[in-house]
Amino acid sequence: MTEEAKTVEVVRNEDEGRWEADVGGALALLTYDERDGKLYLLHTEVPPEAEGQGIGGKLVKAALEHARGAGMKVVPFCAFAKAYLQRHKEYGDLVATEH
Repeated sequence: MTEEAKTVEVVRNEDEGRWEADVGGALALLTYDERDGKLYLLHTEVPPEAEGQGIGGKLVKAALEHARGAGMKVVPFCAFAKAYLQRHKEYGDLVATEH
């Protein structure tokens, strides 16, 4: 993770259904849907100039920590979120086995 990424703040925008991070004036986001006790991770988008800096991972981690705190299961439709979960086995207990 770059020094810039370490200072990026991720916030939950419930009205828009996404986690957001301002990256040098550009918006990085992870869209989600929350229903039936599950958090559906739909799409991660990071501005091209910020790719590879760990911003996407911060977005997914924020969503997973929210799910853990709320006692929710996670359904990762987003390919980036799926890959993150494969690399971070500590969140494996959050993944819904059926959806």
